Amino acid sequence: MWTFLIEAVLISLSGVIAPGPVTAVCVGHGSKSPHAGVAIAVGHGIVEFPLIFGLYLGVAAVLGQPIVATVVGVLGGVVLLWMGAGLLRSVPAQAADAAVAMPMNQSSPMLAGLVLSAANPYLLVWWATVGTVLIMRAGEFGALAVVVLAVAHWTCDLVWCYLLSATAFGGGRLLGDRFQKILFGVCGAFLLIVGVRFLTDAGSKILALLL
Repeated sequence: MWTFLIEAVLISLSGVIAPGPVTAVCVGHGSKSPHAGVAIAVGHGIVEFPLIFGLYLGVAAVLGQPIVATVVGVLGGVVLLWMGAGLLRSVPAQAADAAVAMPMNQSSPMLAGLVLSAANPYLLVWWATVGTVLIMRAGEFGALAVVVLAVAHWTCDLVWCYLLSATAFGGGRLLGDRFQKILFGVCGAFLLIVGVRFLTDAGSKILALLL
């Protein structure tokens, strides 16, 4: 079991550290608070824990339906475009006001983590494929092993999100207002790009369903 958990953590890290919407939001919120990543990870966990246990109970077939990924992709793309545009609009503002100008401001990093996780179709795809294999293997050791897997995976999320927000905060304090504005610009552009990709992929799925 311990060998499996070590493998599961390493596999989880490959998904956790991959650049994505949550990464960009951790950096954006981290420019104001080093602890924002913790709240974002909590929001992410609110989505991910039920998803893990749902897969264990047998809902993988539902998540694998093209229509589910398509709907989530459209909603996710719209949310990302909205947040990315808000970040870019905040760039000309003073750094102290920039986080407040974000669509999901500094008072709600947990909400940002929750919404972006729920609206990310690739999260569903990862758990419906790679994640399901891990859950099935954990299930061979019993339900407790599935709980341990879920906690271990979320701990990877927590450590990574906190590292990102703490690093962004440290860089902002050290390099000043200009650094924070550049950070917001890069993160905003990244969210827009990912949002467009979500909508493009969803559009391809819609065409495939119609044809």
